[in-house]
Amino acid sequence: MHSLELVKPDGRALTLYARGPIAPVADVPSPFREPLASQAHLRWHPLRGEWVTYAAHRQDRTFQPPPEYDPLAATVDPERPTELPAGTWDVAVFDNRFPALGGGGRAEAPSLHVPTAPAGGQCEVVVYTPERDTSLGALGLDHLELLLSVWADRTRRLGERDDVRLVFPFENRGVEAGATLHHPHGQIYAYPVVPPLPARMAAQAKEHLAEKGRGLLETMIDAERRDGVRLLYEGAHAVAFVPVCARYPYECWVAPIRPAAQFGDLDDAQRTDLARALKTVLLKYDGLWRRPMPYLMAWYQAPSDGETHPEAHLHAQFYPPYRTSERLKYLAGTELGAGFYAMDALPEDKARELQAVEVTLS
Repeated sequence: MHSLELVKPDGRALTLYARGPIAPVADVPSPFREPLASQAHLRWHPLRGEWVTYAAHRQDRTFQPPPEYDPLAATVDPERPTELPAGTWDVAVFDNRFPALGGGGRAEAPSLHVPTAPAGGQCEVVVYTPERDTSLGALGLDHLELLLSVWADRTRRLGERDDVRLVFPFENRGVEAGATLHHPHGQIYAYPVVPPLPARMAAQAKEHLAEKGRGLLETMIDAERRDGVRLLYEGAHAVAFVPVCARYPYECWVAPIRPAAQFGDLDDAQRTDLARALKTVLLKYDGLWRRPMPYLMAWYQAPSDGETHPEAHLHAQFYPPYRTSERLKYLAGTELGAGFYAMDALPEDKARELQAVEVTLS
């Protein structure tokens, strides 16, 4: 993997990655001239026992641009410069201009009757490819392997910071899932605390490891491989499946078979097979509906706290909305308000639909 570190005119960092050498970049563009000032802080939620970040400056952030706007083509709108340079790069990572965490400034929280804290950490945008009219699933397997290596590099860099405890790559694909750029991209949130859901998952995994002597997700993967009913991909080193406990129709998990705590712990064989498992799920989603499928892709890995985490097992979870007649299912009151998920479809039925989609990996 090759990389080139640059700085935008407004002070934000930009790192270009490629499978081959990257040519020098003469011009590093930015739609903004003024330095970033985040104005974010944390407040403690006593009833839920968790931190909430407040970033009112995000009200001014860029929303879905018109279809004719290409953030990589300055000729479309000379008054609106690009975010990314032309060149020989394959993946680009830059600081989010409207971060919910970190950034160039720190807001002083008002005097309140709940604890407050600085919103440390970092928010980054990961552009998967210079090509605009494509998707993550359409990229070649070697490109996906590069992306897995990029996530490993970002995890290492961000995890070395004193104000980062968990690095969380994710993608909101499609306007239905909240995407604000047409270009294929994801994000990375580097949290100053371990958020509630990953913390709860880690606690369950630690308890299982202490009782059974092996990892929780590793145990679940073994069971899914034995059943075979919900498997979507099974290779020598990675799997993809609809979990038996899916909370969403068409929910899928992608993971290495042998546990790896973080992206950087994957060996070459695991990375290669994980790219194949990832591409299989993405192609099946689009093939099932014969249209770009909106989804949330969330990658879970061990905290970056300097400790060993034998309970951790790197994996992705996909949460797509699903179509029932002409209706798309999103989270409703019981899920959002109570955290109690109501499924009106069986994981086995949804797995059969995805298994029936023929895909070609290349």
